Amino acid sequence: MLVHPQFDPIAVQVGPLAVHWYGLMYLIGFTLFYLLGLYRCRQEWRGITKANLEDLLFVGMVGVIVGGRLGFVLLYQPEYYLSHPLEIFSVWQGGMSAHGGFIGVILALFYFAWRNKKSLLTVGDFVAPLVPLGFFFGRLGNFINGELWGRVASADLPWSMIFPQAGDGVPRHPSQLYEATLEGLVLFLVVWIYSIKKRPPGAVSGLFLFGYGLARFVVEFFREPDSYLGLQALDLSRGQWLSLPMIIIGAGLWIWACRRKEPKLSMKM
Repeated sequence: MLVHPQFDPIAVQVGPLAVHWYGLMYLIGFTLFYLLGLYRCRQEWRGITKANLEDLLFVGMVGVIVGGRLGFVLLYQPEYYLSHPLEIFSVWQGGMSAHGGFIGVILALFYFAWRNKKSLLTVGDFVAPLVPLGFFFGRLGNFINGELWGRVASADLPWSMIFPQAGDGVPRHPSQLYEATLEGLVLFLVVWIYSIKKRPPGAVSGLFLFGYGLARFVVEFFREPDSYLGLQALDLSRGQWLSLPMIIIGAGLWIWACRRKEPKLSMKM
């Protein structure tokens, strides 16, 4: 059994300027998005240029931050923020939703595809492999902050951990690290390797949606439900119910893409 090391939430401080670990994790995630995107831009058949990538990074950042915050407000604590609307803007107090961030990014991709007259599936297939490492570092940020800890675990579990922030002194699953592994590293490897070869439009996006939804659904069995929500119907958490549509849509999109026949060019004599 382990005890969570109480990290200083500030990673770097120069005078009055302080950089928090969670913000640093976001920065690393966006940086990797750009660097990996540059590598993929070299392959012309992907249909995305370096200029497109820079635009994608910008709209993606807006989508993640705005969608993540509004997702938390609307999906998890709507009653509270309806009574305290000004606190919606208090992002520094915490409160971001991964599912809300997803919706924000999808809307951002819709806008980018429309603005640049590109297929949404082409854009989604390009972006999908660049995202999981952002999840990896985001969950590491959760672990460093000692938040979003797991459910109670057996003290005999070698990696069970006491989180002082929980205030109960009982060993728990370090579910943040489970999420970092499944949603981050494993999903990255699966989607990246799958996308090396040219795939039917929508196949990479479908695999990504299915993989993330499945990983999140599984890890939620080890993650402590939010105290103000608890478990819901069928003893599933809010995160699991929000992940089910992603699993279904992702699987459906992948099957549709793989079965879809490419239009054949006809030759006129």
